Amino acid sequence: MLLSRRQVLQLVVGTGLSAAVLPLHAARRAALRIGLISDLNSSYGSTSYIPAVQQGLDQLIALQPDLVVCAGDMVAGQKRGLSGQQLDAMWRGFETAVLQRLQRAGIPLLPAIGNHDGSPGFPADRAAVRRFWTPLRSRIGLKLVDASQFPFRYTVLQDGIFWLVWDASSARVPEDQLAWAQQQLASAAARAARARFIVGHLPLVGVGQGKDRPGEVLDRGGALQSLMENGRVQAYISGHHHAWFSGRRGQLDLIQLGALGSGPRRLLDGGAPAQQTFTLLEIDGGRSAIREITYAVATGQPLAWSMLPARLNTRAGLLQRNSSERLLRG
Repeated sequence: MLLSRRQVLQLVVGTGLSAAVLPLHAARRAALRIGLISDLNSSYGSTSYIPAVQQGLDQLIALQPDLVVCAGDMVAGQKRGLSGQQLDAMWRGFETAVLQRLQRAGIPLLPAIGNHDGSPGFPADRAAVRRFWTPLRSRIGLKLVDASQFPFRYTVLQDGIFWLVWDASSARVPEDQLAWAQQQLASAAARAARARFIVGHLPLVGVGQGKDRPGEVLDRGGALQSLMENGRVQAYISGHHHAWFSGRRGQLDLIQLGALGSGPRRLLDGGAPAQQTFTLLEIDGGRSAIREITYAVATGQPLAWSMLPARLNTRAGLLQRNSSERLLRG
């Protein structure tokens, strides 16, 4: 999707984005632009979204991403007693408030399933996920490679980038899914791609206050990291902790997204205030480089990279802050 400068400026009105910031990014079409969002939901059973979600979507759409990735918690399930009708109503609310807005803008959506969307211990929630997403599989603009278990796990080759989405809606990624991931990363499509990314809801390392504990991060983090590094994965993109941190562990980028919806959290160090955010990746294949920019929804402005602590002292050890611009692994 490529809009004229005038169309871009028209989109700015009412979004909160600075007109001085927006045209700079909107004019740079040499780079592939990926929008990253996560944790949109509100209270249990809610069929609507707080104003920050709509405001953040307006801002992101105005930046003209080629793809939007959502790292989960699109709806507010995982509560005993919610009926099938209530679950379906939540997904219809998501379709109206989020999916259709992206579709009208011509932007594909790549979703991952979060614990509040379809946790393994909630079969009714998972059934509702299938009812909603299965008919949409061919209508959300994705060039699917393996969609046999969509949307819980699947792969996509989009604009030369290989995306693997796995079911990290709980702390344990099953063995059969790990074997599948290894096969997918070894495939011809993955090897030929400019870069490879994995998306899941729970993170590899805890970053949010009150969340760095068992059950809130993925089990067997070291083994998962080795799988990704061996598959030459650029980054693992996750949500769940409602706090943005861009880290580096070994050869792997860890992009841990803030919440666009309710309940943003502070980082473990307690420094920066909790706030709704979304992230933009600019992938420049010509320079073999990637640039990460995170925006505060309240101001529509990019956050200063220096606001991130240089390292976080996590339960899994020190997590170093990444560079805002880095090389693609290729």
